[in-house]
Amino acid sequence: MSHPLPELISYLEELSEPHILFDQEYRIIAANAAYRRQFSQQVSVIGRTCYEVSHRFTAPCDQSGEVCPLAQARLSGHRERVLHLHHTPEGESYVNIELAPLRNEQGEQVYFVEKMEQLRIKKEPSSLQGIIGRSPIFLQTLELVSRVGPSGASVLLQGESGTGKELFARALHDASSRAKGSLVVVECASLTETLFESELFGHERGAFTGANATKIGLVESASGGTLFLDEIGDIPLTMQVKLLRLLESGTYRRVGSTELRSTDVRIVSATHRNLQAMVANGLFREDLYYRLSTFPIQLPSLRQRVDDIPLLAVALLARVSPQKKLRLSEPALACLSSYAFPGNVRELRNIMERAALLSDGLVIERIHIERSISTSASIGKVNSPAQPAPPQTLSNAAHVVQSRSLKEIERDELLTQLKNHHGSRAELAARLGISERSLYRKLRAYEKPD
Repeated sequence: MSHPLPELISYLEELSEPHILFDQEYRIIAANAAYRRQFSQQVSVIGRTCYEVSHRFTAPCDQSGEVCPLAQARLSGHRERVLHLHHTPEGESYVNIELAPLRNEQGEQVYFVEKMEQLRIKKEPSSLQGIIGRSPIFLQTLELVSRVGPSGASVLLQGESGTGKELFARALHDASSRAKGSLVVVECASLTETLFESELFGHERGAFTGANATKIGLVESASGGTLFLDEIGDIPLTMQVKLLRLLESGTYRRVGSTELRSTDVRIVSATHRNLQAMVANGLFREDLYYRLSTFPIQLPSLRQRVDDIPLLAVALLARVSPQKKLRLSEPALACLSSYAFPGNVRELRNIMERAALLSDGLVIERIHIERSISTSASIGKVNSPAQPAPPQTLSNAAHVVQSRSLKEIERDELLTQLKNHHGSRAELAARLGISERSLYRKLRAYEKPD
């Protein structure tokens, strides 16, 4: 029987996707032309280990804090798929890896073939926050994006405010066959009930007072692309049924028209609210919820990906202050890692910008971070039960509280309660032990400048 490797290597060489072949000792035996073009234009990888080439590790991935597809294949006995952050000639990039074990006549796994597919997601920040991270929970989230992105399934992004829902919506759009079309964002929270239908579906001239011309709706603008409904939980109940019809049939009517129009859009929605609880309370249609959440993705908070904070902080600092070439001291990074970040990545970006303004030198020190946090932190935000801070941060919290008035403390606490409450205002008032009228009066007072 002839040796199978020459034929296998010849077969891999003709494949359009990057492939490598390696043995049980992780040594690369072959890398096809597509792999060489994309990942190793200058240096040969033959004879080197896959973990050294891809990650600069000195030990296999499962011994270095990463998920190892080879180790998984040994356990499962079949094909495995993972998402890794790989070194490329252009820097680090998110890459989907699909590994298949090859057996000998005795059924033993002797070789492994890896196919690599680079995600169309840049590691560098593409906006004020940026999709960036290497923590396991973050990579698991990105893997879900890579799996559902090419499909046409409706995706519901769930998570706290500031976790980057719009960036993940962009990643889903870029990973789909609709990437050449438009990604149209609908800010549901900013639209009143009277404006929602007109903005979403458009209106005819003369449909209502002020409608001096026909207007194309966002649904029509997004045809052939993706419609991103941000804060879907804020859509009025009366409008939810019309959105449901769009999802079920792909049809809609402009305001003031009887003509039934059709559109071809993929729906991606996002919310920080608990939609299931809203369904139970009659505040959100159950049928619409299931239409929107064909593939739900829970975005991790920054508290769940503490290992990513230094990486994000450095990247965001370079973005908010590119002209100063600032760097963060180790104590400053330690201070950031001990903070609970109720505002998540968006808050980290703000802290980095404030710290850059507070620093006169080229190094951001711990004191700059503490002052940046204290400008907006409340006693409930500085430390979370799941992430206790060191004594220095606790004493800093005490200083913050002492320097704030009782009115400021009450205002911050009330606004925090409001942000985290998913029920009615009457229920919130009852929980706070005040009347609903008092709650509205306080909210109106806090909306006014001092």
